[in-house]
Amino acid sequence: MLRDLFRVKPVQAAPHVDAGEPVEGSLEGEVQLKRTLTARHLVLLGLGAVIGAGIFVLTGQAAANHAGPAIMLSFVIAGIACALAGLCYAEFAALLPVSGSAYSYSYATLGEFVAWFIGWCLVLEYLFASSTVAVGWSGYLVSFLTSTLGIPFPAELAGAPIAWENGGFVRTANMFNLPAVVIVAAVSGLCYVGITQSAFVNGIVVAIKVTVIAAFLGVGIFYVDPANWTPFIPENTGPGQFGMEGVFRAATVVFFAYIGFDAVSTAAGEAKNPQRDMPIGILGSLALCTVIYIAVCAVLTGMTPFTELNTAKPVATALEPYAELAWLKTAVEIGAIAGLSSVILVMLMAQPRIFYTMARDGLLPKVFGRVHPKHHTPYVGTIIVGIAACLLAGLMPLSVLGELVSMGTLIAFATVCLGVLVLRRTRPELHRPFRVPAASIICPLGFLACMFLFFQSFLEHWHLFTAWTVVGLLIYFLYGRRNSKLNTR
Repeated sequence: MLRDLFRVKPVQAAPHVDAGEPVEGSLEGEVQLKRTLTARHLVLLGLGAVIGAGIFVLTGQAAANHAGPAIMLSFVIAGIACALAGLCYAEFAALLPVSGSAYSYSYATLGEFVAWFIGWCLVLEYLFASSTVAVGWSGYLVSFLTSTLGIPFPAELAGAPIAWENGGFVRTANMFNLPAVVIVAAVSGLCYVGITQSAFVNGIVVAIKVTVIAAFLGVGIFYVDPANWTPFIPENTGPGQFGMEGVFRAATVVFFAYIGFDAVSTAAGEAKNPQRDMPIGILGSLALCTVIYIAVCAVLTGMTPFTELNTAKPVATALEPYAELAWLKTAVEIGAIAGLSSVILVMLMAQPRIFYTMARDGLLPKVFGRVHPKHHTPYVGTIIVGIAACLLAGLMPLSVLGELVSMGTLIAFATVCLGVLVLRRTRPELHRPFRVPAASIICPLGFLACMFLFFQSFLEHWHLFTAWTVVGLLIYFLYGRRNSKLNTR
């Protein structure tokens, strides 16, 4: 049994592929995913996922509760950890251009049991991420309706009925978050229609939100008061609250913002030239977004005292004291509504493709691997993920969703860093179109950095993460291990 747990999936470097020439085998002859994405599409997918929740939602909460103005330093720390992991992702994505992301990479290097655990963490990452961002989207939409258009919206239908206080869940006066449910349902419908249409819409949305962010930086810099940056690192007031401890805790929270380049890797099975385009998409989107995040943090905390940013719409909150910038506040709300929509789009595109790959390996029922004969999308997985994300977005609080997403992401990133070293030793003959430079240094550093940040949140949410893991283990031992394609062979 122990040997079965660590059996690895046979791996060989993928040949050069073009549109219409899929590398992956089909599920008993079913329709396969279609290769239509270029390097430009992949960079835009990364920007679509990365530029959104971090700027428009989580930045303010992380600054107000953990880091203060040093939230800029938190993004640097998170960005370094992501850069280390991003190099490892680029090597794997060029070598194995498949749709399973870290799950597929782990299956080829560390064995089936580890691959299942990572795949289950990716479910946590993408499913909860789409719900998290939908809650932030709801906050900006309600703000736009009430303050800009003067249209009242019932508070009971704009918040979760559950809140997280003092380490536990408590009941609130809200019924459910209606706008969050509506946006998840709408985006799920778009993902059902097709990958090409989704990428096209995403490109338009990315252009809108980048324009809005540029306007915020260009105008907001003239309203920065350097006194708001003092003290840069506020004195520690408790566990994870300010001081360097708070900076590291904030780095864990904002790590959520960087999951976009991981989402790029899930589209490898639909890239025209994955050997060339995947490293460009992953590293290009990561570099651009890190610079943008740090600049926005500087202006945001410079315009408004960090203590006032603990809202679901921190960028709009920072502009509220300046009556002459009402036009910019309106633009930001529109940009945030569009920007967060694209993040939800990329997350809901990624999760069904994880299920698709796991179903092809036999670890999940075959229904998750069905591809629509007309739209060439994993439509059953898209429907199931959409329903689950609607429930989470409507019922769960933002803070818990965001930290659980970061935990799942960090575990996946750490495993990829380790997997590069393992495959270098076990299969040195494989052709690697992209190689991690100084892998013996970069890979261990990436693993340690991700695990360090993981434990910052695990200390508080260990019981939630453990419960999620136990559910995943039950599914694997009751179904996945017995039905694995490697087992049947």
